[in-house]
Amino acid sequence: MVSLPQDVTIKEVGPRDGLQNEKTLIDTEAKISLINQLSESGLSYIELTSFVHPKWIPQLKDAVEVAKGIDRKNDLTYAALVPNLKGLERAIEADVDEVSIFMSASETHNQKNINKSIDETYPVLQEVVDGAKQEGKSVRGYISTVFGCPYEGKIDVNQVMSVCDNLFSMGIDELSIGDTIGVANPVQVHNVLSSMKERFDQNHLALHFHDTRGMALANTYVALEHGFRTFDGSLGGLGGCPYAKGASGNVATDDLVHMLTEMGIETGVNLDKLTNTGLAIEKHLDKPLPSKQMELARRM
Repeated sequence: MVSLPQDVTIKEVGPRDGLQNEKTLIDTEAKISLINQLSESGLSYIELTSFVHPKWIPQLKDAVEVAKGIDRKNDLTYAALVPNLKGLERAIEADVDEVSIFMSASETHNQKNINKSIDETYPVLQEVVDGAKQEGKSVRGYISTVFGCPYEGKIDVNQVMSVCDNLFSMGIDELSIGDTIGVANPVQVHNVLSSMKERFDQNHLALHFHDTRGMALANTYVALEHGFRTFDGSLGGLGGCPYAKGASGNVATDDLVHMLTEMGIETGVNLDKLTNTGLAIEKHLDKPLPSKQMELARRM
């Protein structure tokens, strides 16, 4: 039996990565309530929103209002996605704790998502990192399409490593490795993470699995076997990818917490409180959340 971590950190990205892809517009008060309830569940990290231009993501146009309106807890990190210096100004105004930058390992996906080539993206992100650090903020990076791209298929691991190298050289504190369209399988995850561990300190790496094909928990287990201890999750499986038809949301935080708890791995998160929060946000979405835990809760 492989030795698994005794505890892990789950980073909740539902209020940003989840809601940004929901077609039903959620009002500001509902978002604030969602985040406040998540804050009471034992999570140590919540990604609140995104400071991209409102025309790109109308769902998150109230980013500053949401960030300023929540009841903050001192032991919790509140983060937000920031694409450029203009977004950073708003993030600083909102006083987020951590700034997240993002780009793709795939050239085509990067063009579709950011409207820039990979090489054109680096200097823009460097400005954000430098500005955030000057304000005393920690910085997290996201690298998308690590395990596959909707336009280019599988991405060469050397290309992934090159982008990771550049992001770490900017001075980021952590890098989240994304299976953006949910195409990864356990063998592929094993191979990629084996290469990652040889090159980077895995204490500065997180995993961001999507569940399009129901593989996210299996892939999480492989990462646990490799000793990784930080995972992104989205309440109830909220989310998707606007540039990948049919892609579903992140691994559901509630399903992830259930699995880890049953395996004897400490998360610090209260599953009942998570579930109740999911039931509450379902009413605003006017649709059921796709996680197994939420399906079970609706039957009870």
